[in-house]
Amino acid sequence: MNLDPHLAKIPDFPKPGITFYDISPVLEDPDTLQQTVAALAHAAAEYQPDVIVGLDARGFLFCVPVAMQLGLGTVMVRKAGKLPGEVIEQSYALEYGEATLAIQTARSLKGKRVVIVDDLLATGGTVAAAQSLLTTVGAQVVASLFLIELAGLNGRARLSVDVQALQTYEF
Repeated sequence: MNLDPHLAKIPDFPKPGITFYDISPVLEDPDTLQQTVAALAHAAAEYQPDVIVGLDARGFLFCVPVAMQLGLGTVMVRKAGKLPGEVIEQSYALEYGEATLAIQTARSLKGKRVVIVDDLLATGGTVAAAQSLLTTVGAQVVASLFLIELAGLNGRARLSVDVQALQTYEF
């Protein structure tokens, strides 16, 4: 699947030197959206997951329909301060700053096979932090799936699981 015609490239956002890959056109076109979800679900099925995990925030847009196609549930890994109840957190570095992710300790993930879904793999910090959180709560992360990978940033080298992306760019 070639997502390139359906991605808007916004230079110098959120700061000079960074190109933002906007997935909004994918979401606007029903055929492209259906094809994207189907491609992600097909890739996820290879790993026989028990649950699909979406990363805050754009990963949420795809984890739910992927989980539904596979007859599975989904769990959210969110930015710090966004989840109620007891949570554990993991801080990490972004290519343009720092952030913290959280997961609720009440989610039943112990021993479950998990596939992570997000929109973009850049330096790998966000997904590595999510993997750490999921491992801490007893999940077995088996793969990470993305719409876009910025291969020149070598984020997949930070991850300890299979990585698949529907569209790859150098930067």
